[in-house]
Amino acid sequence: MKKIAIIGSGPTGIYTFYSLLQNPAPLSVTVFEQADEAGVGMPYSDEDNSRLMLANIASIEIPPLFITYLDWLKSLSESHLARYRVDKATLHDRQFLPRILLGEYFRDRFLAIVEKARQRGFEVAIHEASAVTDLDADADGVTLSVNDRPFPARFDLAVVATGHVWPDEDESTRTYFPSPWSGLMDARISACRVGIMGTSLSGLDAAMAVAIQHGDFVQDRFILDEASRQLRITLMSRSGILPEADFYCPIPYEPLEILTEAAVQREIDKGDDGLLDRVYTLMVEELKLADPQWCEEIGLHNLDADSLLEAWYADRKKHDPFRWAEENLKEVEQNKRDKHTVAWRYTILRLHEVVQEIVPHLNERDRERFKKGLQRVFIDNYAAIPSQSIRRLLALREAGVLSVMALGNDYQLEVGSSQTVITTQDNVYRFDVYIDARGQKPLKVKDLPFPSLRRQLMATGEALPAFGDDYTLTAPASIRGRVAFGAIPWLMHDQPFVQGLSECAEIAKAMAKAAERNASGLRRTLPYSDD
Repeated sequence: MKKIAIIGSGPTGIYTFYSLLQNPAPLSVTVFEQADEAGVGMPYSDEDNSRLMLANIASIEIPPLFITYLDWLKSLSESHLARYRVDKATLHDRQFLPRILLGEYFRDRFLAIVEKARQRGFEVAIHEASAVTDLDADADGVTLSVNDRPFPARFDLAVVATGHVWPDEDESTRTYFPSPWSGLMDARISACRVGIMGTSLSGLDAAMAVAIQHGDFVQDRFILDEASRQLRITLMSRSGILPEADFYCPIPYEPLEILTEAAVQREIDKGDDGLLDRVYTLMVEELKLADPQWCEEIGLHNLDADSLLEAWYADRKKHDPFRWAEENLKEVEQNKRDKHTVAWRYTILRLHEVVQEIVPHLNERDRERFKKGLQRVFIDNYAAIPSQSIRRLLALREAGVLSVMALGNDYQLEVGSSQTVITTQDNVYRFDVYIDARGQKPLKVKDLPFPSLRRQLMATGEALPAFGDDYTLTAPASIRGRVAFGAIPWLMHDQPFVQGLSECAEIAKAMAKAAERNASGLRRTLPYSDD
């Protein structure tokens, strides 16, 4: 029986285990989870989130694990849902709900997968509170160290599904948090001047984590505690632009007409010289076909892959960010009621996944251009946040608690032991507490947490892991096919939009295929059913 180790039991690990059920023969599957409870994942655990923090994905977009998220929610009691301020009678498949509730779904489905696997003759072992501290692979298999001790079993394949990587809590102080996930949820933040670097969902989560210590949301109002009148929270970024509210569109996505996967592949096959600009030209054609009026309004015919970003933000920069948020909220809520799709928004949304395919093939200059331009356009579009999050931002602003600041491109940051000082061209700002909420940063081989594997990969001279279609490492040759590498921070260099649950499921499906290899190296497939 082939022995598989899954390192990490968050969404990528769960979907990998689920996909392994398709294997023609039973497997021996061992799951290692560093947290106390397997099958939840850090982004959805009750230790790292409050009940106010919303998942930025709805049931209609979440790949089912035997049953959909919505069907699972409907199986819960009204009293259980009420703990999260969720009304069972109003559940629907486009609803954004608390992250902790989604974590409960993943835990429940993980246990269902374990049960199904055992019914099919799989050998299953779950090791909780078990951090894999080393991974050593060779042509004969993989050995692990768990909690700094050698694990007795040897594996044929190790699946690295360790998820996001945040700074350790011991890097935090009472006045500085290197991420919202580095001890902030357990910290007591006084009613003081709080600076949060980042205006995306991570920044909003940090603001909520602080705000709920000093008041409560009652419908669409924030009631600040009388003793916390000195609380001031500032969200900061270079542009000072807030994300827009999630918009209505058909799901699953309708196919593109011009910039199809085949069209992108043809451009890739022509070589990297001019690749970005050729694909941008096809993007423009796709947008003109979908929404010629918007293209005319934005002056798309005069823009290129570098100047689109400035035009994308131009109107929002002219307005107060909260006023823009308020108007945008009204628009998207009306569109949801009418089931109206804004063509240009939907087209950009569908384009980001197909355009991502060119990133590994771009030359160094164009990769940097893409990062500074189109990548930011796509992220702003697909990272739209739940309407409820916008309402809470507006409520905090109305209560006099929250402000947004544009730092510009030239500012200096000095994190001190008692205060953080930010100096811009126009002013100096001081914060009693500073939280860095700029999200996950791409990582390289030198950042790997497994010393033996790190040494092996660094010996290849490559800064990034090299892997095939099934995400198994291809270099060095001595470990080829032994380690499936699905750790998101190390994938982000070539897949900048890889952080969603749908992407986790696709990566997991690909990694699970590595277990289907027989002795000759060929793969076998078996149609899968839930019977």
